[in-house]
Amino acid sequence: MSTPVVRPAGAADHAVLERLWLMFRHDLSEFQGGLPNPGGTFRSDRLTAAFTDPDRLAYLLTSDDRPVGFAVVRGLAAPTRVLNSFFVVRGMRRHGVGLAAVRDVVGRHPGAWEVAFQDTNAGAVRFWRRVATAVAGARWTEERRAVPGRPELPPDVWISFDAG
Repeated sequence: MSTPVVRPAGAADHAVLERLWLMFRHDLSEFQGGLPNPGGTFRSDRLTAAFTDPDRLAYLLTSDDRPVGFAVVRGLAAPTRVLNSFFVVRGMRRHGVGLAAVRDVVGRHPGAWEVAFQDTNAGAVRFWRRVATAVAGARWTEERRAVPGRPELPPDVWISFDAG
């Protein structure tokens, strides 16, 4: 399996990221209970913002010139960046692709980082704790925060770390 290539996504990548976004949101629906819109799509305002908001950036992950995932970063100009969305297709999981991609993305933006996920998503819990340890050693924290405007949802888990 080849090492993933991580690169900033451009306008020409938007359609590919939209298709990957559908897979990402489908995976999350298991933990967040969301259903597709009547047209079969999921809400994609965070993805759209990555192409329109100068404080956000989308990255495309490829392997052998095939799309295998993405990362969306927000807070590029802020003291703390947020890995707002992160996805690796199932066929590439558990092969080190995700960790390599996160290392690449956070390495491009040294400093403080945060990432949120759902406690009920056991795979995400294991993955993000492993990532934080790989990137920051023992110097990372974890806390639960209420989801803004969504009191019916359980709190998200937030991991914070410094990427040098």
